[in-house]
Amino acid sequence: MADVHSPTAFVVPAVTLLAAAVVAVPLFRKMQLGSILGYLAAGLAVGPFGLALVSDASTILHVAELGVVMFLFIIGLEMRPSKLWGLRKQIFGLGLLQVGVCAALLTLVGVAGGFPLTVSFVAGAGFVMTSTAIVMQTLEERGELNTPPGQKMVSILLLEDLAIVPLLALVAFLAPAVTGGAGSDIVSRLTAVAVGLGSIAALVLAGRYLLNPMFRFLAAYGAREVMTAAALLVVLGSALALQVGGLSMAMGAFLAGVLLSESTFRHQLEADVEPFRGILLGLFFMAVGMSLDVSVVAANWRLVAVYVFAYMIAKAIGIYLVARVLRSSHAEALERTIMMAQGGEFAFVLYSAALGTGLIDGQANAVLTAIVIISMVLTPLALIGLKYVLPAETPSADGLEVADGLSGEVLLIGFGRFGQVVSQALLAERAEVTIIDNDVEMIQAAGNFGFRIYYGDGTRLDVLRAAGAGRARMICVCVDKPEASGHIVELIKAEFPFAKLFVRSFDRQQTLKLREEGVDFEIREVVESALIFGREALVTLGIDREIARQIIADLRKRDAARLELQMHEGIQAGRHLMHQQVQPAPLTQPVRKATALNAEAEDVLSDETRYSG
Repeated sequence: MADVHSPTAFVVPAVTLLAAAVVAVPLFRKMQLGSILGYLAAGLAVGPFGLALVSDASTILHVAELGVVMFLFIIGLEMRPSKLWGLRKQIFGLGLLQVGVCAALLTLVGVAGGFPLTVSFVAGAGFVMTSTAIVMQTLEERGELNTPPGQKMVSILLLEDLAIVPLLALVAFLAPAVTGGAGSDIVSRLTAVAVGLGSIAALVLAGRYLLNPMFRFLAAYGAREVMTAAALLVVLGSALALQVGGLSMAMGAFLAGVLLSESTFRHQLEADVEPFRGILLGLFFMAVGMSLDVSVVAANWRLVAVYVFAYMIAKAIGIYLVARVLRSSHAEALERTIMMAQGGEFAFVLYSAALGTGLIDGQANAVLTAIVIISMVLTPLALIGLKYVLPAETPSADGLEVADGLSGEVLLIGFGRFGQVVSQALLAERAEVTIIDNDVEMIQAAGNFGFRIYYGDGTRLDVLRAAGAGRARMICVCVDKPEASGHIVELIKAEFPFAKLFVRSFDRQQTLKLREEGVDFEIREVVESALIFGREALVTLGIDREIARQIIADLRKRDAARLELQMHEGIQAGRHLMHQQVQPAPLTQPVRKATALNAEAEDVLSDETRYSG
């Protein structure tokens, strides 16, 4: 064993942990057990209750919690204030209802087992706190963070993060009644609440008025590594500020991310924090595995086994009932139940506070901690079992070429029905085209026709760089999901501004947004095909082909004029340019005629009655 003052005192455990992760995680992923279970198993193997290669599990756990902090910061960067405000009903409705119902059920489990009401409540309230790290990591690996079911789980987790504050205060209020101490000091507790609210207000003010000017100054005069240091300073400083105020570090990092979500530096911040987040989050799961006291489990195995089962079943019932009452489907409710039925890392905080105030003793704290950790270990296994209950085909990506170190004059993102046609025009003139997509089945099918498609997610900055976006003269965004397309456009405009940007638009509203963002060319995916469809329908009805062609040309002009008006006056503008099935005469004449904003619109307005609806 190296001396604590030796230079190798840190290196030896670091090498041990890294080696354990490198061995365990790929093996568990190969066995389709997931990376989280691999990290947990690696931690248990090398920890003080396994091979004892690493002894100080508690210190490592405290350091590794920074991984959860950074994860929440990155989630916050994706959660703009308007989006967060849109989730307010889910956070304070769905989240509060689930926490309340589950806390009541878990408290009843403790009381039924013969424990005092206060102890049962503390134990149950700790288990209510779902593992943010496990749920968020699982949602990210599945690509479900921004789906409606994923957003509901994120909302519940945010409410649980907020709930830890009143729960800690409640532990402090309950303590005198149990320990027989003096009456509670209401002034000091109200002061603690005020400090917590003040820390949130201070963080919001700093995020709004200080962070952007600071990053602008550093971008102009700082070195590249200083920007990385500033990113870490923002994350850790925000986390520390809210922890000092009595709140959670994760909540502080999340708020900092939200405040910077509309900053021009958010993509750079995400790229700077991401490497630290990944390794520290893995270390967190390993530290949780190391913290499982096998001796406590062995000495109290009946009690631990009964309460792991009872708590997970009781919490699962509460989650499922709340989901169904609020009209989630059976499949969605079942998936949320399995994913959130475990305890979480905030339970350790609550149990430690209860131990410090005398609500529970050291033995109870060790047993409750073991129950929570075992429930976290069981969650990945339960998710694997869920695949058999709700089978979903997930094609294998084995054998696919991953985008890496590519270059080409054109980067085409998305090889669906739209991208395939676009590629034909480019390839007809022997253009050097790099094509990426993340649909495994489509890539495999395209390979049968001689296409070389690289596997890559265009919404990720590192994938775009690896695919050669920085060297491409033109980038064609042909994906079919508006949210993904919008995210890709933001990345490209921020990181690769010199490339010509052509974008497939889903509908009129996305077209208007893309024009505001200054893309070089956009087109709604169905416009031209619908116009040709209409032209041939007219010809079939007996209209002369030349007249039909003129009608379609007129429709194009009207559509272009409508878009110009809508850019300045909103989506309802330009309705007079549309041919309508029913055109009632106005009761009064308009006060003034429509005004054209450009020559094209003026041309359309001059002959807008040429063709009647």
